Amino acid sequence: MSSPTSPEEFQKQMQEFLQKQFKSFGTPGFDRAASPGTNTPQEPEPEREVFKFTHKPRDVKLHLDRFVIQQEEAKKVLSVALCDHYNAVRQAFEGDEKGYYTKQNVMLIGPTGVGKTYLIRSIAELIGVPFVKADATKFSETGYVGGDVEDLVRDLVRQADGDVERARYGIIYIDEIDKIASASEQQGGRDVSGQGVQTTLLKLMEETEVPARSQHDMAGQIQAMMEGMRGGKKEGDTINTRHILFVVSGAFAHLDKIVGRRLKESAIGFAANSNEDVKSDQILEHAKTPDFIKFGFEPEFIGRLPVRVVCHPLSVDDLEQILKTSEGSIIRQYKQSFAAYGINASFEENGLRRIAELAIDEQTGARGLMTVCEKVFRDLKFELPSSRVREFAVDDALVDDPKSVMQTLLENAPEQKSFEVDEKLKEFADTFSEQHDLTITFTTSARKQLARMARESSLSVFDFCKDHFRDLHFGLKLISGNTGTTEFELDNLFAEDPDTALSERVVASYKSKKS
Repeated sequence: MSSPTSPEEFQKQMQEFLQKQFKSFGTPGFDRAASPGTNTPQEPEPEREVFKFTHKPRDVKLHLDRFVIQQEEAKKVLSVALCDHYNAVRQAFEGDEKGYYTKQNVMLIGPTGVGKTYLIRSIAELIGVPFVKADATKFSETGYVGGDVEDLVRDLVRQADGDVERARYGIIYIDEIDKIASASEQQGGRDVSGQGVQTTLLKLMEETEVPARSQHDMAGQIQAMMEGMRGGKKEGDTINTRHILFVVSGAFAHLDKIVGRRLKESAIGFAANSNEDVKSDQILEHAKTPDFIKFGFEPEFIGRLPVRVVCHPLSVDDLEQILKTSEGSIIRQYKQSFAAYGINASFEENGLRRIAELAIDEQTGARGLMTVCEKVFRDLKFELPSSRVREFAVDDALVDDPKSVMQTLLENAPEQKSFEVDEKLKEFADTFSEQHDLTITFTTSARKQLARMARESSLSVFDFCKDHFRDLHFGLKLISGNTGTTEFELDNLFAEDPDTALSERVVASYKSKKS
């Protein structure tokens, strides 16, 4: 039995196969495929622009203030860490790299919906660097859905439109990092592969070379072979992670118990009540490296995350402030959605407050605002665009009972009933024309009369007309035969008593024919 083909031998065989196939098809460039030792002339690349970074910490925080409400300490700490990191990157690009600089990877601690992702995304947009977000729960020791841990780095290249150089100073954000801790302290236990995932991530956070193409990416491997056959250069085959900033975050459930126990133990023998001054919502601010190790992180892993900051839960006031002042407020989105249909939605103070109060009950932070707004506006967004409603106010009454308020809006809208009648009468007239080859229209007084009669009969205008004018076509065909006309305008007399009005018209048509 022959031994399995090695990866190198397989690649060589694939190159030879592709070269023969493409050459037989006359594909340009492949008839000149480079053999070993053959140098193919390359066009000189344009000179790359040196990485520029001129922001100062206060400028960065002012930018974050526009989008993220509260989290003042987090914004300050992130602003400083970011400026330190990208100043070091700039110096490296300028040829003045400091060998003693330690990368300031960041850990954000806090519950969901407090702005952790928004902070990092806003920073990446400000600087103009590629940004990738991943969920730590998708990782395993050997890989995760769609590839392995190194795919995070390759995703940066994709976000940078294939520019490997830009990807080398991007930002990788990993959420729910607490889920890969492996301590027995935590309820329910953890994935036994958590330690392996930490080890893999540790290599990326330090400095390593990541292949630009995954070994599982067959299309990428074939593309690499084709480039090699053309004599393409090998630069960019790997991505160095030295200047990639890593940010991780998590809720860290039960970490407060570990910290609280340590604080209590340290107080024994000194000041038994010394930790009573530490409020429960501030206890995580006292977390130290040993606490994270006890939580389940490897010392080497937590050591590569020197910048740690706590994001606090948002209050009702905070959520209301997000709606009012954040440039990313969901309210702007809804105002634009209604404006697209020519509808002006104005938000009252008590309406915004009520949305915030309902959102806090969702217990998902700022994400609860979207949940509440979707429930409040779903029917309004469906019905109002087809109505004559052109403006409405979002107050607490609408937020509490949107369907009832919407019905009132529809009933009181200017020309709302007339508009609906016109639509239904046109629908009836079109149907009548298709069935009988006769065109009918209604005068204004007839439309009003039919609307009133339909309302009194509890039928739609269309259904009422279908019954009310069920014999209309017989008389109109007689009139058409006598006069040659196929277009008829029905007035108020037809609306009130179609049989009498039709009889009078038929008689008149016969008289007209004789004359």
